[in-house]
Amino acid sequence: MSIISLPLANSEDPSTAELAEIEREWPLIAAELDLLDAEIACLNAGPAPSVLGRRRVRRAERRVLAARHELADNATTEVVA
Repeated sequence: MSIISLPLANSEDPSTAELAEIEREWPLIAAELDLLDAEIACLNAGPAPSVLGRRRVRRAERRVLAARHELADNATTEVVA
């Protein structure tokens, strides 16, 4: 007897549309993960994060904003078309 429950194939698997949406949003997800990594590194740096650590966070924030902007532009283009 297994204590690990297996997901039901019909009810818990993502649909094709959901997978496509995840694929479309993946650049934003990756940028947010990079930002999280940079923020964690700054928090672990001690009371005063380094200049390079703060720069890494700022760059990651810009990548998140750029990815959000790109995603919004693509959504607007799809609605208009």
